[in-house]
Amino acid sequence: MSRFVLEELSDFKDYAGSQKLSDLLTFSKDEPSRIKLSDVRVSPDGRHIHVLLRQPKVGLMTFDKHERPQLALNPKKLDVWFKGGVSIVDVFYLDLLHNKGKGTGVVAVVVYENGKAEFWKFLECKTGWHLLQTSDLCNSPRARVVSVCVCSSLLVWCEERPASESSPALSSTRDKLRYCVCRRDCEVEDGAVNLGGLKIILHNNPKFTVISSGDYVHLLPDLKAKLQLCISKFFLAWSPRHDSFTISTTCKNTPIKKLSAKESDFRRLIADCLGYLSALEPPEICSFSPTGCGGLLLLLNTGWLYLLQEDGMLRRVYKLADNFTPQADTHTSLCVHVNTAALIVGKTLHLIEVNCGRELQKIALKREGLLYANQADRRTPFLLSETGLFMLAEKDSTGKALGLSPAEGNQSGAVLVEAIFEEACKYYQQRSLSSTQLTVESLKKGGRFQAPISLASILRNYLNSGLRRTETESLQNGGGDYIAGQEKLMCSLEGELRALVALEELKGSLVRGGVKEVEAVGGTLVEKEVVRLLSSSELDGEALLYLNSIFSMFPGQAWSAAQAALQLHHNGEGSLSSRAAPDVWKMVLTPFPNSHPATNGKSKHSPSLKGDNNCTVTTSPAVLPVFELLCQSVVRFQPGWLPRFLQLSQQQQQGSAALGLSLASSSWGFPSGRGGESGENIIPLYRRALWVLSSLDTDTEQRQGLEVELLLVSGRPNAVLQALRILMVKRQWERVTQVAQQFCKKSPLLNKEIFNALLCEVSQHRELDPYLDLLWALCPEDYSVTTILNLVLKNIPCSSPSPAPFADPHSSQLAIGQLKPLLRKVLQREMKPSQRYADILQSPLYPPPALPRQPTFRPSSVSDADTPSPHTETRELKSSPNTNALPADPGGFS
Repeated sequence: MSRFVLEELSDFKDYAGSQKLSDLLTFSKDEPSRIKLSDVRVSPDGRHIHVLLRQPKVGLMTFDKHERPQLALNPKKLDVWFKGGVSIVDVFYLDLLHNKGKGTGVVAVVVYENGKAEFWKFLECKTGWHLLQTSDLCNSPRARVVSVCVCSSLLVWCEERPASESSPALSSTRDKLRYCVCRRDCEVEDGAVNLGGLKIILHNNPKFTVISSGDYVHLLPDLKAKLQLCISKFFLAWSPRHDSFTISTTCKNTPIKKLSAKESDFRRLIADCLGYLSALEPPEICSFSPTGCGGLLLLLNTGWLYLLQEDGMLRRVYKLADNFTPQADTHTSLCVHVNTAALIVGKTLHLIEVNCGRELQKIALKREGLLYANQADRRTPFLLSETGLFMLAEKDSTGKALGLSPAEGNQSGAVLVEAIFEEACKYYQQRSLSSTQLTVESLKKGGRFQAPISLASILRNYLNSGLRRTETESLQNGGGDYIAGQEKLMCSLEGELRALVALEELKGSLVRGGVKEVEAVGGTLVEKEVVRLLSSSELDGEALLYLNSIFSMFPGQAWSAAQAALQLHHNGEGSLSSRAAPDVWKMVLTPFPNSHPATNGKSKHSPSLKGDNNCTVTTSPAVLPVFELLCQSVVRFQPGWLPRFLQLSQQQQQGSAALGLSLASSSWGFPSGRGGESGENIIPLYRRALWVLSSLDTDTEQRQGLEVELLLVSGRPNAVLQALRILMVKRQWERVTQVAQQFCKKSPLLNKEIFNALLCEVSQHRELDPYLDLLWALCPEDYSVTTILNLVLKNIPCSSPSPAPFADPHSSQLAIGQLKPLLRKVLQREMKPSQRYADILQSPLYPPPALPRQPTFRPSSVSDADTPSPHTETRELKSSPNTNALPADPGGFS
């Protein structure tokens, strides 16, 4: 088991002026001039220590560690002393990797309260610090800098701008909003400093402490101000890359608001949040430390240690003892190194695993200490105390230091990258049907690598352990192959890792969000999942079970998602339309034989469907097909849409069949044969919808009404007759006559069945008397009087043995007078000569029959009397109206 041990790096004797440094750090606590550890700065390479002096003298003292002590005999120290109350705001160090500086050396920036900035560079060869440039950060000579930091190549500071003398007196609230946050571009190139123009990030804001972390600048409320306003209950994060602000608070795990930084007025920026913030009572921030990757480590007055992540999420890490109550004079120091957080409270050092919040170790210190980061070795925390500089080294139980040499780390990283892809090539080659050899490069292209989770887990475990034990500087100098391989690997997994990150963000928002936020996120997620499943080419058993669980756990969101997936539109006139693709409807209407109700569970008969012996339904199975799921949602949320939805589904099914889509497979379940109801294994859609309706606990009256509508919408003869029987049982005669008039025109056979059923009802009671004229009009053409009388006599109810000669006027017995109009109509039709062949008998013959052809001989002399006149010929034609014979040729045959 590993443990951390403090190893001394220096006792300050190798620093110039070590005795003065020891004296500054060992003042008694009772002396007001004692130096606070929070005023000590350590350079990233650990060779320079700067001490900010506040009182009684205001200034800066520098203590340097020379690589060649012989050059340190007469060093040029960066010691500054001021009179007149002008103090130093802060000292920080420029990262030359983000600038154009070349060679070695450290550039320190000293920022004064009046806005002056001095840029100093330490040169070993010239024995000390040399001033590069002095500049004015602020445009106004009356401005006062209160905090400053550096973010990449940007100088960011918060300055106070007092109101002009001509302006009216400000209120106490507005008087606190006299600060602004500014920025300047800064580049160090060949010993020269280039400052860009001043740009205001935020104005009319309260006093902020600006902290740089990675590519973000965090604006925390001043810890010393103790403002009792809502403006002190939150903090901001500014992203120069995205040019956006994020508003967060310590009592909420997710950001309150994210908005563009184009709005630079602080009052307008938080105008929408004031009401919400006024009701909050967030804990105060006692101490903070940047993580270096965009986040912050925050210690609150409740004793909780929080990690503010780059995405704005605030995550709990560790809870101090319950009796911990931070005081104003309690010394605290924070620092983060890879996955280990170091926390000093008083004289106790806590080492905490950031990922799980487990306390790794607790070390008692002899004196108070200051944690700092060293760019030469970022694997472990470094500590400055009154007696020297220390490093926390990780050792095993035998006392041997853990770690890998740079060469071993580089080699193992390159081997890991190649080994993962080589193993993947072997795996996919075994599964491939192609004889082409699969290579690593071909595997990386086209998203063919399908093991992102396993690979990401391997990388995480390796990076957490390997990078912690590998010197960062050595990696940058000699680990080019490893870094290049890692970048290629991460680029190939970018899409998969983005999906995993999005999933984690979604899980975090669901866990930490409020009720409304969870509902909104859940609705969006359900809609995406339903659309994805319905748009997929295949839906296996697991996916169908997953879809069933979605409809079960989120019924309302699933119904909304189904409407979006099918693009359902209700025009207000009782009809539904859909603009979804045929493939989506194919997925909806697929019967899924393994999960269909007709093949799972024991069958039962619906009580309202007892007239149809073929309509068998079953108990509710564990998994329902998509059509049944949608029907359940329709009945639950829009029951009036169910008949229209069935009609739309049948239209989509018939339209796809007409287009010849997927007719080779039986997945659509198109019925075959006459009516598609006899001798087939595929269940029609209307029967599937009826099963859903009978399996739900709905109102009996509403259910029967929907059953009738479903039977009628199906348009099948048996279903129509079944609907008529239900309506007759319910004595809804007006609706019965409407259905009869509608469907008798569809088919002669259906006309006979409907008329027979109605004539049987007329024979048994008198309730259809108001509708007899409509019923007699539906009598089939080929019915005779004998047929009608036989039907009536067969269905007349049995009367008493000796009936009275005249029936009671109020009796329900059928009278001959009721049948008289029908019988007269049928008799007239029977007595009337058939007109079926009338058109043939009355039409003229064409072509006309040919006249007998006999040879005629013209005499040698013909008198005028023997020659027929034109008028005579005309009369002969008129006397034969039924013939179209033409006169014979007067010349005959020659």
